Amino acid sequence: MTGSGNSTKKQSRVVVLTADADFAQGARSAFGAPAAQTDLDVLIGRLGAHADALGNGVGTNASVVVLDIDPSDRQELAVLQRLMKRLTAPVVAVMPAMDPDVARQLLQMRVADFLIKPVAPAELYKTCVRVAQAQTSGHSGHEAQIVTFLPAVGGAGVTTVAIQSALLLLEQSAKQNSTCLVDLDFQHGACADYLDLEPRLDLTEIAPRPERLDRQLLEVMISYHKSGLAVIAAPNRPAEMRVFDPELVTRLLDLVSAHFDNVIIDMPRTWFSWTDNVLLGSNRVFIVSEMTVPSVKQAKQIAGAIRERLGDGLRPQVIVNRFEQRMFGASLRKADIEQALGEDLAGVLPNDYALVREAIDRGVPLTDIKVKNRIAAGLRKIVLPAPEKAKAREGSLGRLSLSWAK
Repeated sequence: MTGSGNSTKKQSRVVVLTADADFAQGARSAFGAPAAQTDLDVLIGRLGAHADALGNGVGTNASVVVLDIDPSDRQELAVLQRLMKRLTAPVVAVMPAMDPDVARQLLQMRVADFLIKPVAPAELYKTCVRVAQAQTSGHSGHEAQIVTFLPAVGGAGVTTVAIQSALLLLEQSAKQNSTCLVDLDFQHGACADYLDLEPRLDLTEIAPRPERLDRQLLEVMISYHKSGLAVIAAPNRPAEMRVFDPELVTRLLDLVSAHFDNVIIDMPRTWFSWTDNVLLGSNRVFIVSEMTVPSVKQAKQIAGAIRERLGDGLRPQVIVNRFEQRMFGASLRKADIEQALGEDLAGVLPNDYALVREAIDRGVPLTDIKVKNRIAAGLRKIVLPAPEKAKAREGSLGRLSLSWAK
């Protein structure tokens, strides 16, 4: 797992816990070759019997900890949850069968990855290498702040909101290249077009082998705006339903979050197999809605569905875009929106269609057209909350993250 031939480099150490003799033999086969340059400790038995040893030394100085668990044993899952608070090494969970509910629990516990038996020795080795590299690829103490935007309905303006939010976060950062905007709408994404940039993410090259994506290759696939904002976007394929292995998205975000302080994600409206993982890895999630009754209803339903799927620890909030307060007529009032959304409402953004249209047509940020505009001012209050509010929110929500969001 050290990769190079430098014999003076410290060896990696992998700890495997299993009660399955076949899996134990497979682990020894995976890491037993001299070229592996890995110290392997295999503990035989169930997690409950070895939890104290893992938490008090055996697992604390490991490069990777592999735990063979029984997902039907709720007591074992509770032991794992307590153990995860003591381990600093990334954990790979191994299960006999796929259980979506357990998979979500593992993600919430910050398990780096999980495998389904039977596991080939080569697959086990590759997974351990990847999570170990992800653990060490970031800067010490670095934790990216990840803000994700998804649309309640088509045409809600989520891309404009995501771009302007990214520029606000870049503006407040002391570092020039601190912020990255990631367009995950691989079919209809418009972030690059809105900023007049060439989309460089070559999915045809990395999709067959996501493990090939490293920092050097990623740098080639990043487009940079004149402001210093990094943009990751793929060329559109509107006539194709592009479905990828979730490992591709996880690997991409793993690298991005390791090298940028702020990561802003523009999500597609369609729910893919990797959507849950992205939302779980986010610090904040915003649903962008139009100021119409159907759109507000849809946003409320999406917020409820996310909490139901991913747990109450993640509280998505709704941004109502293109808000206009009219004195007369039967249109929605702000009081109606506040009553409908309650605590789910993050705020409203004023309607300034002429400004947005000109910015899109010219391929520039809103602030290039008008430095002090109402949309940026409204977003600043939502995306850049007062420090005391941000601290309170972080303490109340805790931190749900994947390996890419550590």
